[in-house]
Amino acid sequence: MILEIVTPEATLLNTEVDLISVPGFNGEFQMLNNHAPIVSLLVNGNVKFKGTNVVIEEQFEDKFTNNKGEFTLPIKSGTIEMKENKVIILAD
Repeated sequence: MILEIVTPEATLLNTEVDLISVPGFNGEFQMLNNHAPIVSLLVNGNVKFKGTNVVIEEQFEDKFTNNKGEFTLPIKSGTIEMKENKVIILAD
């Protein structure tokens, strides 16, 4: 599935991933390929994702941490939408 992370400053990421975990309003939840469509609010926490072909532009690499193939991006809040195997996160 495609993950796109957009902040007020820039589009930080647009890459293929296998798994996404986000801090939802009612707790952390995960999405895999072909997940049902969803729209949700995000709260302060970490967006985590894994994939075999993750590509992060060099200018944004410092915003992400990589722990054995699991990438993490801290956010303050945001929204997430998934449909047709594409996830868009609007984050602060």
